Amino acid sequence: MDQADQADRTDTEAPPPTLGVGMVGYAFMGAAHSQGWRTAGRVFDLPARPVLAAVCGRDRTAVRAAAEKHGWAAAETDWRDLIARDDVQIVDICTPGDSHAEIAIAALAAGKHVLCEKPLANTVEEAEAMVAAAARAGLNGQVAMVGFNYRRAPAIAYARRLIAEGRLGALRHVRVTYLQDWLVDPEFPLAWRLQREHAGSGALGDLGAHIIDLAQYLAGEPVVGVSALTETFVRERPLPAGSVTGLSGGGGAGRGQVTVDDAALFTGRLASGALASFEATRMASGRKNALRLELNGERGSLAFDLERLNELSFHDHTEPAASSGFRRILVTEPDHPYLEAWWPPGHALGYEHTFVHQARDLVAAVATGTEPAPSFADGLQVQRVLAAVEESAAKNAAYTLVPSQEA
Repeated sequence: MDQADQADRTDTEAPPPTLGVGMVGYAFMGAAHSQGWRTAGRVFDLPARPVLAAVCGRDRTAVRAAAEKHGWAAAETDWRDLIARDDVQIVDICTPGDSHAEIAIAALAAGKHVLCEKPLANTVEEAEAMVAAAARAGLNGQVAMVGFNYRRAPAIAYARRLIAEGRLGALRHVRVTYLQDWLVDPEFPLAWRLQREHAGSGALGDLGAHIIDLAQYLAGEPVVGVSALTETFVRERPLPAGSVTGLSGGGGAGRGQVTVDDAALFTGRLASGALASFEATRMASGRKNALRLELNGERGSLAFDLERLNELSFHDHTEPAASSGFRRILVTEPDHPYLEAWWPPGHALGYEHTFVHQARDLVAAVATGTEPAPSFADGLQVQRVLAAVEESAAKNAAYTLVPSQEA
């Protein structure tokens, strides 16, 4: 194609339509989502171009500062006003779990597409209502997706491909851990993530939701049974600056009660009969964001470590024992998931890219009218497992070993 033909083509091609995004919430997750929306259309050839139309938060000064920092065209202080905007077609919910259902259901009723952070809700009943609303909206071509961003790490997506191709054979074991340490200090303030009325649960929902979703996504089957333990190690914490004394039923002046778990430990069974183990804690000193998983099957094994985001460890058990073993797969080739639009092989991606890939996948679902993955129904399945873990932990009658009295 010569320069004249190229110019003619450029002049006649219509630009892709735009999709206005309105985001509710602007803190940690809001910043990550903003990065995804800003970048997706600049890296991938999308059927529609995301536009950062408006961001919403209750503090007028803070939300305006967030809009300026992250590139949003406007700021709102009431999520109802954001949903009502004509320039918003996608509502992205990055708020605490206690508001997910109300905002998502209202947005879907208003004709918007919805992306909602995980976990989908604080209760199974709320999640069921959200799934029903998404089903009704789907009849009008709307889509609703839950934000389990770790699915979008290329290594995780490639692991799913290998497992679906049968490279591990029948699964025997799935083990997943997610360890953080930001609550080890007992004087860390009583943030909203430590209050059941806002967060729903503690490490279980915050971290456990991710590893439950990853286990089910990679295995390609649901968790059907659990046996669990949970623990709250620090039961009272200082109230944040500006809080009302006695928040959440606090016991002492200036302190409040922690009403969620600090750690959850549970085993599970998948539909095929494979066994699974899960550990989620925010009290593992020295561990910042340590998500690790391993799947063992009759024909091989796969392992992933979030601190080595671009790598998989793979063992092919069909190879001769003398030369077999785990080998490193560097997931940076252009035929690996999502990598066709990024850098040459060997140039690693990071955490923020999972949100770019999330935005890409949602825009593609909106453009084609297909149900995105993970859907609200997938989020409901995770919510049911979370509820089962809490029920099991509450009912668990621990068997106490009595020391022998024999000499």
